[in-house]
Amino acid sequence: MTSRAGELLRKPGEPQRATFLELFFDLVLVLAITQLSHELIQHLTWSGAFQALVLLLAVWWVWAYTAWLTDLYDPQRPAIQLLVIATMLGVFVMAVALPDAFGKRGLVFAGVYVAIHIGRHLFLVRALRGHEAQRRTARVLFWFGVSAVPWIAGALADETARGALWTLALAVDYTALVLRYPTPGLGRLPMSEWPIVAEHLAERYRQLFIIALGELILVSGLTLYGSGFTPDRTAAAVVSFSTTVLLWRIYIYRAGELLPAAIAAAPDPVRLAGSMTVAHLIMGAGIVATSVGVELVIAHPFGHTKPAWIAVILGGPALFVAVRAFFEYEVFKRVSRDRLIGLLVLAALTPAALLMPPLLAALAATAVLAGIAIADAARARKHPPEPQSPPG
Repeated sequence: MTSRAGELLRKPGEPQRATFLELFFDLVLVLAITQLSHELIQHLTWSGAFQALVLLLAVWWVWAYTAWLTDLYDPQRPAIQLLVIATMLGVFVMAVALPDAFGKRGLVFAGVYVAIHIGRHLFLVRALRGHEAQRRTARVLFWFGVSAVPWIAGALADETARGALWTLALAVDYTALVLRYPTPGLGRLPMSEWPIVAEHLAERYRQLFIIALGELILVSGLTLYGSGFTPDRTAAAVVSFSTTVLLWRIYIYRAGELLPAAIAAAPDPVRLAGSMTVAHLIMGAGIVATSVGVELVIAHPFGHTKPAWIAVILGGPALFVAVRAFFEYEVFKRVSRDRLIGLLVLAALTPAALLMPPLLAALAATAVLAGIAIADAARARKHPPEPQSPPG
């Protein structure tokens, strides 16, 4: 039984690239992110933003655990492939229910979320019987069982209580990992029992980022199609496309390219992999906010700019740049000045942007991103490529 259970685990000499099945799985993220951005634009308020954040955190946690699943276990094994496909179906149902998750479909959303996490860990606990890796899975299963209570209770409560209970459930899910799953009878999870396949995990993060950018292009194209090819809306679509290209360029430049090597070279690879999980989550939130701003700008290029619109038109890129600076620090142990200057410029533009039409505000944000990308290119010409140097 021990040897058969061990066959599910990745072997040190096996290929570390992401599989086509994992790329296939990411397709349901397109639907989830699109649903999320549409829901946010319909409820562009503080409460709407809070609800969107709760839903994003839930969908992201399913994706993150799926990425870690295929990092720990061999994705070529039929059993692991079935787990990934079953999770994909679950995320599809969550995405469909997402717009009404704080309404009549709350139980569907929360129930599927709980079923995904508990179901696959129950399967792994049974499949790993007799293997030392079973203890790791049992710890995680215990804590997903604890968070299941506020998830289901929240789904049965009213909207206000639902937000509070689901926030509690997410706090349990995320904090349990930070605390390394302290479990009665099993203790905390030793990090030596959570090996990291650096190239695979970094590739999964980069693929998710591309998926998020793909949703940005999708929103731009569909909004332009629905609004008509008028000169002002076409110009707004060109600005949004330029923003997408610049987000990609800023992300991938050096730190994005060196992420696998940085994780492998880090004194604590598990800590760095965890911080990159959070970084990509927040950068993804910035792109969701940017996509909402893109839809508003293309639909109303010369309309009246509301404060909430500025929060997504300038705030989305600002959130991305801020977390991208943290990403850079985690790879190089330093932060480029152009990112800090870009953040200050975006903040300084906010009062003036309230007096601009949405298209000009978006153009200003794009200009700031272009300045950062140009500064990166200038630094690349003047200095030799810098090796990774993650902090201890």
